Amino acid sequence: MKQNTAKKNMKSRQVKSTAQSVRTTDKKQACFHPWSMSIYVYWFIILFFIAATFYILGRSHGIATSGVSTANNVEITEEALLQPSDYYENGKTKLLSGDTFGAITDLTTAIDSGDADVNTYILRGEAYMQVANYRDALADFNTAIEMDTMNAIAYYDRALLNMRLEDYNSALSDINNALAAQTSNPAQILQMRDLYAKRGQLNLWLKNWEGAIADYTNSLARPDGVVSPSVYAERAEAYTAIGNYADAINDYAAAIRVISEQIQGATTAEERESQSSAAMGYFEKSAALNVALGDVDAARSDLESAYTIAAALLDDTSMTRIQGVLNNLQSQ
Repeated sequence: MKQNTAKKNMKSRQVKSTAQSVRTTDKKQACFHPWSMSIYVYWFIILFFIAATFYILGRSHGIATSGVSTANNVEITEEALLQPSDYYENGKTKLLSGDTFGAITDLTTAIDSGDADVNTYILRGEAYMQVANYRDALADFNTAIEMDTMNAIAYYDRALLNMRLEDYNSALSDINNALAAQTSNPAQILQMRDLYAKRGQLNLWLKNWEGAIADYTNSLARPDGVVSPSVYAERAEAYTAIGNYADAINDYAAAIRVISEQIQGATTAEERESQSSAAMGYFEKSAALNVALGDVDAARSDLESAYTIAAALLDDTSMTRIQGVLNNLQSQ
């Protein structure tokens, strides 16, 4: 009887315990609220935006430091930033350094921009002349003169071109215009001495002896520029043509004197040899004029000086020729 009562009490406690467990679980379930799940969603969204922000900032920094334009994927180069004036300066630098075709390319770019000045056309004309493209050179000089009718450089350059084309009358007209323009609107890179000398040369070629002598005399009288021995020598040719041998001899002596002064400053052996060869020729011409005047001693002295130069230059052909003339003089 007691055992049965004990079993019943135990079962009763187990039932109560089970009921309490169920009530506890129900309370826990009853305590859960739907907004507690939303917290996790909110935190997830916040973390996502933080991560996205750092990613975007990192991409922006990479683009900013890459040095590449993102607009239409066009790379900005140094050449794209050059202005017409820059192309002119580049062309000028290239022309002076000997890159003639490169200079023409840059100067053409400057002209094609539509904002080129008269100097650009003059410079490209000079470049064309250096590569013997005389047609385009003439077109550029013509354009330059149309843009500035008082531009001495444009007239002078066109005169040089016409001389190459052997159109001496046109060249003479251009030199006259250059002299007039230089007088009223001086260009720093031109000297009146050189303009007169160039006109003297044209008059010499046109056999206008008196005009040539006058121009060479004007050139030598100018204080600007450097005296060229060829001016004395060419005036001597004009004097010879009119039979004024005495003045011609004096001019050859003056040309030799200038060479003797300038040869000291020659920087290359080729330049010294060229100047020495010119002096040798002037001595020979002076000797011939002295012979014509009957002054054999002066002629012999000139020839001996010419022979000395020929020997220094190791010019066997000239030495043989000069010695032959000396031998003829001794037999007279």
